[in-house]
Amino acid sequence: MQIHPQSELENTSKGHIDQGLQSLCIRLAIKMQKDALIRKTTSKLRQSLQVDRVILYYFYEEWLGQVTFESLSSDELSILGKTGIDNSFTAEYAAMYLAGRTRAINDIEVEPIEDCHRDFLRGLKVRANLVVPILIPRGLWGLLIAHHCQAPRNWLPADMELMLVGARTLATDTTILES
Repeated sequence: MQIHPQSELENTSKGHIDQGLQSLCIRLAIKMQKDALIRKTTSKLRQSLQVDRVILYYFYEEWLGQVTFESLSSDELSILGKTGIDNSFTAEYAAMYLAGRTRAINDIEVEPIEDCHRDFLRGLKVRANLVVPILIPRGLWGLLIAHHCQAPRNWLPADMELMLVGARTLATDTTILES
């Protein structure tokens, strides 16, 4: 049996293409699993808390992030892709969230926060918010945030616990740990 050099080259190239395609399919499947988990978690939290919006604010670089997922009571409340106030999330804030800080603001109009933060939240139509960190072994992966837009809201310990359970669910998932 005679082997033609061109056939060997074609088979080798085909093997590399098959491996590349298989690798791409695996990465795509993992991303789809991760996305489905985040969508399910944010939707369940929004329904359970009866809030207008639950978002995932993902850090794609050190203390730079954006809203990558949201569950909404109304499409007009979408803030998908929004980033925070320029340079507002500092290493100081990161350290607090890395230490497990949770933050509940019952009413942005009376809470002692910086004016620029209040204006930013007003621009997002937020009246009350609840923020918990998503901590993975290598650090702060993101923030899980509930927004109540219609009126002030007194966050209950049970609300905080629900958000913390959601954050832990995300933080312990292998698709997120590997991302």
